[in-house]
Amino acid sequence: MKQITSRDNSLFKDLKQLATSSQTRRKMGKTLLEGVHLCQVYLQKVGIPPLVVMGESAVRDAEVVAIVTSCEAKNTQIVTLPDALYAQLSQVENGVELLFAINTPPTLAGAKITQSAVLLDNLQDPGNLGSILRSAAAAGIKDIYCSKGTAFSWSPKVLRAGMGAHFWLNIVENADLASLVRSAAIPVIATSSHAARTLYEANLKKPTAWLFGHEGKGVSQELLSLATYQVTIPHQTEVESLNVAASAAICFFEQVRQRTQ
Repeated sequence: MKQITSRDNSLFKDLKQLATSSQTRRKMGKTLLEGVHLCQVYLQKVGIPPLVVMGESAVRDAEVVAIVTSCEAKNTQIVTLPDALYAQLSQVENGVELLFAINTPPTLAGAKITQSAVLLDNLQDPGNLGSILRSAAAAGIKDIYCSKGTAFSWSPKVLRAGMGAHFWLNIVENADLASLVRSAAIPVIATSSHAARTLYEANLKKPTAWLFGHEGKGVSQELLSLATYQVTIPHQTEVESLNVAASAAICFFEQVRQRTQ
């Protein structure tokens, strides 16, 4: 176990870049998991991380000690930081001082979509993205395709919102959604507040690719024109539209309902 006490330490500088820069995370192919829950999920689904970081106060937390002890037994690198230095890495207020520095898992992009999937067109908000990933995993959807303009799936904010769902999913970044929609072997359904058909009129008993768009602009006109058809979710007319993460969850679980009837 190594103790770092200086902000000028090269490893600490690298960790701070990972904590604060999406560009660095993409370039290095690494990211940070923070908190007991995410670290436990990683241990369960992936294994021992390359690096464990803990703050001084975390030694009083039994769950953290158990995680660190199990990692130490596998000879992984463990670093401790003074609370003041750890705070410069953390994005969680009053959280438990535990971080895993991990390699971003590789993804496999198939030639065409053949099973239920989610396509995200220029989705901007990390919280929305993480929530959609969590709902997709809970609904049994494995493949996620993110367009170039979509928020980075492996940022700390998306990871926190996803609550470990990432490790049940195959997430493809910088996907060419237009090409995927054109070649899809299953129906591609786009959500739109202007669609004539409602979600509840759609037959969702077979595999479906769901297409969701930007929080304000929605799905691009090009992709809307390529989709098999569009659906809307009925709601009170006084409300202009639903949050995209809420819309996605409604769509996923309407499909679950139909397939399990």
